Amino acid sequence: MDFGLAMSHKFLSILLFAALCGGASVHAADESAATEFEAVITEAPPPLDAQSVYQVLLGEIALQRGQIGVAALSWQDLARRTGDARVLQRAIEVSAAARQFDAALELLARLAKREGSNAAEIRQIKISLLLAARRVSELEMPILEMLADNPDRLADNFLGLSRLFPQFPDKEVMYALVVRLAERYPDLAEARYTLAIAAIASERRDIAQAELNRAQNLRPDWEAPLLALGDLVLQKKTADADLAAPVIVRLRDFLANHPGAREVRLQLARVLIMTRQYPLARQEFDRLLAQNPDDSAILYTVAMLSLQEKDFDAARKRFARLLELPFSDPGAVLFFLARVEEEAGNPQKAMEYYLQVSSGSYYLPARQRAAVVLAAQGDLAAARAFLQATRTRDVAEKTALILIEAQLLREASLHGENLEFLRAALEAQPENWELLYETAMAAEKKGHLAEMETLLKTLIRLQPDNAHAYNALGYSLADRNLRLAEAHDLILKASGLAPQDPYIMDSLGWVLYRQGQYQEALTTLKAAYDIKEDPEIAAHMGEVLWQLGQQEDARILWQKAAASAPDNATLKATLEKFQP
Repeated sequence: MDFGLAMSHKFLSILLFAALCGGASVHAADESAATEFEAVITEAPPPLDAQSVYQVLLGEIALQRGQIGVAALSWQDLARRTGDARVLQRAIEVSAAARQFDAALELLARLAKREGSNAAEIRQIKISLLLAARRVSELEMPILEMLADNPDRLADNFLGLSRLFPQFPDKEVMYALVVRLAERYPDLAEARYTLAIAAIASERRDIAQAELNRAQNLRPDWEAPLLALGDLVLQKKTADADLAAPVIVRLRDFLANHPGAREVRLQLARVLIMTRQYPLARQEFDRLLAQNPDDSAILYTVAMLSLQEKDFDAARKRFARLLELPFSDPGAVLFFLARVEEEAGNPQKAMEYYLQVSSGSYYLPARQRAAVVLAAQGDLAAARAFLQATRTRDVAEKTALILIEAQLLREASLHGENLEFLRAALEAQPENWELLYETAMAAEKKGHLAEMETLLKTLIRLQPDNAHAYNALGYSLADRNLRLAEAHDLILKASGLAPQDPYIMDSLGWVLYRQGQYQEALTTLKAAYDIKEDPEIAAHMGEVLWQLGQQEDARILWQKAAASAPDNATLKATLEKFQP
């Protein structure tokens, strides 16, 4: 929309935008604005009476003190009394900032009646004020007039609408308005695009996708609809191949004719990553890197993709290059260089890089991974000492180090020592929910069921919405075939809090199995396994299949799980039970 106002009130658009977002202030007026206010005093039509000077000063001093309501009333009274164009403009600004939109519209009507006023400009301000006032029913006519009066700016004005409307809170009302506006211009790409943006804002994804395709068909060389189509895929946050496939085709078709379209290629690469097509995504980033060899953001992404694909030589080379370029977080580069060396089987080199991370967001993860490397080399004592010597800024960081130390003890099968360590940590922080949970799990591992139950019930009292606490207690009972009705209720409570958590679904399937509800158990476990192919879920589902007489299906499932997780304790115990 053509909101670049030619009138002399510099920051009306800022005030109205802030009003749309829930509030505004003109307290921090800049020097040019102050000069403008002085002009109201020095250049007002004679005679300049004392009351006028007083009201100008009152209004501006009130603004400086943050008393925007007082300022608005003072400027409104002065504007009505003098009718001066500059005073009216200032009064409209301050009224809008004070969210007194009815007054601002009334003053705008007065300004419109003055000789020499710009009708198009007045209409644009009116549209802004009506939007801010949420008076949508009055918007359609002035917007249609604006569009009709400016045929040479039709496309730009529709694009202005596309930027402005998503900020409006009532998405349904705005969508209905845009539909009525756009239907008058069925062959204008910008109108279709604006309708698509309104559809996205009101969660009409199918309509949005169709309109974006129409817009791109009407303007084949226009990138914006393609980028928005990519955003539709990325906003799903989970891979959706059916949604992504036609978008990928469109992006590739565009790039075939416009190989230098950087943003489109970036969008294609992002969509490919979202759909886990990592080798193809890397190809696109490689092309981008060839065109922009010193672009650190692209180089970082290509390096990460190389690490993802375990192309350690390429990852090493690109992360090393990043260290030579300006980059926002060099600690991240060092951390992932260390990860490259660790995964490539070079623990000493990995340690060198981890130890170079001395600050920033990757300091703590680097210290944690360094401890894991030390423990993996057989020096658990050095790993624990290293963690205990790590500086922390707050309780959360201290807890993170305690948890990684407990993990190292657990992985070394030092369950008794781990329980004692966690008990001591919990004594210092008796209401730390993470420590309560970990100590409960350590107690369960040692067979201290009463202690585990007490700790989990304490956690539930402190965090009544902690799904994992209910699940852990319920599963522990179900796994031991104890108090099955209570276990079922606990797991149902957890499921209600986190209905799509595959581990909680696994627990629910397991307790149903324990209760003899084999078919219901199988249905639940299959749903869990579809979400997460976890070896413990496979162990449980295989046992249910076996009891249902589907032994061959159970064997196939167990073999697949064992191939990916041969050391899983639950799976191994199940195999020994049914296939000794």
